[in-house]
Amino acid sequence: MEQYLIQGAQFGLRTVLGLDIGGTKTACVEGTVEGEILERVEIPTLATQPFSDTFPRIAEQARALIRTAEQAGRTISAISVSVGGPLRIDEGILIDPPHLPGWHHVPLRLRLREQFPGLPVLIEHDGNAGALAEFHFGVGKGRSDLKHLLFLTFGTGVGAGFILNGQILRGASDTAGEIGHWRLAEDGPLGFGKRGSWESFGSGAGLVELATQMFPARWTSETPIRQLVEEMAANDPEALRVAEAAGKWIGRGLALLIDGLNPQVIVFGSLGVALGERVLGPARKVIADEALPQAAAACELLPSVLGKRIGDVAALMAALTNHSIRNVLGEGSGKTGAMIPTARDRTS
Repeated sequence: MEQYLIQGAQFGLRTVLGLDIGGTKTACVEGTVEGEILERVEIPTLATQPFSDTFPRIAEQARALIRTAEQAGRTISAISVSVGGPLRIDEGILIDPPHLPGWHHVPLRLRLREQFPGLPVLIEHDGNAGALAEFHFGVGKGRSDLKHLLFLTFGTGVGAGFILNGQILRGASDTAGEIGHWRLAEDGPLGFGKRGSWESFGSGAGLVELATQMFPARWTSETPIRQLVEEMAANDPEALRVAEAAGKWIGRGLALLIDGLNPQVIVFGSLGVALGERVLGPARKVIADEALPQAAAACELLPSVLGKRIGDVAALMAALTNHSIRNVLGEGSGKTGAMIPTARDRTS
């Protein structure tokens, strides 16, 4: 494991600067070893614009949070990033994330280290980061029996994080969890380069395209996802039909995950929190018909326990599950007894 020399002041609470980079927004947060968010700033990602144009804005927000922390007597000891893939995690290189078209082939870790010399930079796939956040601070908090948890991002894009036998699963090329690429139907909205892919039914953009196909006189491809979700949440009949259709397709994908990985819990972020049973209810019915009964009976479907905080806490997890940084954070806070285990530690 890479060891980090933490530079900076030797007084006060030590914290982490987290970046939650999504296709729609980027949140810059300052958080503690306990997952508490102390400061937060959110800006549009402007994902279709070139990285070289949008990154300076994100870096400036990060600098502003560092200044705020210093003024309060706190020391930011690491930068932690949660971002969608595909990416090479340890190198911090974004390959070609479909929800960040202006960020393809970006050496994000290198760029952050150039902007913030002296601070270690750690990057994690947003699905993995969400899974770790829920495992330690959400549904898994206080549950020593929990070893098998899946997390679905269900936001601008669809990705997943798998914790199996208490360990995060990255795979041979860091692409474990890229379920948005799975084709669930021969036809349907276009997502992740495939018509009928999971992302085309289960992402924000996919929901808009599905609504456009089902009710072309009412919605278009330019309809903001926020508007459609608000109409679903208000139980608009046509909007609910779109949610039900999406839920059925999502259920097919979930049945495959349940049969293949036999999880105890599947947790949904973002839109899963906003829509709840409007989507999960139809998905449960499909799972009951298609998944192995014993596997389905062992698995709970839950919206994120962290709720709207999931992205912010996930942004911290690349750092909070690193031994070297976690130890430094504990020393700075005087709470060494509160160290959270990494997913690997939990089974040892």
